[in-house]
Amino acid sequence: MAGVIANIRTVVQQQERGAALENVATMEQIVSNSVTVPRMYAVLLGIFAGVAVTLAAAGIYGVVAYAVTQRTREIGIRMALGARRRQVLALVLRQSLALVAIGLLLGVGGAAAGTRYLEGLLFGLTPLDRSTFAYAAAAFALVASAAAYIPALRATLVDPLEALRCE
Repeated sequence: MAGVIANIRTVVQQQERGAALENVATMEQIVSNSVTVPRMYAVLLGIFAGVAVTLAAAGIYGVVAYAVTQRTREIGIRMALGARRRQVLALVLRQSLALVAIGLLLGVGGAAAGTRYLEGLLFGLTPLDRSTFAYAAAAFALVASAAAYIPALRATLVDPLEALRCE
């Protein structure tokens, strides 16, 4: 590239003595420079979105796990009265996932409303990209399911007498 530019400068100097060539660049360099700032914003937005998703998942896990853990005494009473572990586990999961479904519906609705404001920042996506919404909702549902299942399973393994004596 440097040799070509030197040859062009020589030809220009031969044709016009006072002319100078400055800011010589290939089209690839010009295009690359023109998209540098939007690319940086996209990368930063992606990083912040990843952090936000991680924090949201941790928050969902913490809240759902805490809510199920608080029901240890109730689970102990149910098991002392003859409920099987599988029944109690199904009950806790059903109730937890009903709340998660409500949260997902509200979250998807809020996100759909919010995309109208971010429409100018979306490159190559429609404002209501169904696959993005579906994957995000599925990921949060999976995290919430694990958050309900693990403490509920742990609570069903506790001896009913211990659960009743803990308070």
